[in-house]
Amino acid sequence: MKLSRWGCLALVVVATMWWSGRAHAESLRCAGGSVAEGDSRISLVYKCGQPALADTYCASVYYYGGLHTVPEPWASYAVPCQQIEQWLYERGPGELTATVYLRRGVVQSIVYSRAPP
Repeated sequence: MKLSRWGCLALVVVATMWWSGRAHAESLRCAGGSVAEGDSRISLVYKCGQPALADTYCASVYYYGGLHTVPEPWASYAVPCQQIEQWLYERGPGELTATVYLRRGVVQSIVYSRAPP
């Protein structure tokens, strides 16, 4: 099977995008181990303990396949919102704070910053 020049270029672009997407996943190192995206809430608490602060909010729900939110009043009645938990971990003096976002009890993302978002 011989690939054309454009086929090779497309393959390289797809492979690069796949590899770079995987490289951006954050993890949080704690005394009990490392936590990454996809880990459970139980694993997070076991490895890192309770957060310094925690909050829960209702995230907007989007139409399937698009970037448009479901409008009110249908959003409240027909489509429930996504409950997102936001846990803040202070990592010590001079260190960035880590904010862990959980959905359905699973770590969705970890964001580092100087101050809470």
